[in-house]
Amino acid sequence: MIVVVPSIETVVRATVAGLADVEVVDCDPALADTAAFCAAYGYALDDSANAIVVEGKADEPVYAACVVLATTRLDVNSVVRRRLGVRKASFASPDATRDLTGMEIGGVTPFALPPALPLWIDARVMERQRIVVGGGSRSCKVVGPPTMLLTRPGAEVVTDLARSA
Repeated sequence: MIVVVPSIETVVRATVAGLADVEVVDCDPALADTAAFCAAYGYALDDSANAIVVEGKADEPVYAACVVLATTRLDVNSVVRRRLGVRKASFASPDATRDLTGMEIGGVTPFALPPALPLWIDARVMERQRIVVGGGSRSCKVVGPPTMLLTRPGAEVVTDLARSA
């Protein structure tokens, strides 16, 4: 018996298909990084949000996904570290991100994360009219109201998760 596993991008497209005012925008994978995508496709950097996997250093590492505006910086050394309950935290490596989520940096999205992975959203993200986030691969982005993020299991809005850049 052959089992066909859908790609992360296919899962993302199916997940957002029923959400109001949400669209998937195809893009050139070479332009998937936030600044390049915004410049090439006419989106405001202020409306772009990055999904970032973080790792708490412990005997058994702990992880979370964070969504912050592209114009801010994730507060890894203070807020994230405390929330993870560890003495040291950092961005997860590209390999750890791929192993944990099945996604490449530049395409990480809240819409196909493992259900047990906490999802923390900076409160500033929720103040935007619309946001652009990764689409699960470097070939697309998801665009819609920030409330779309609250449909995800484990989603939690966190005040001051990020700082001004």
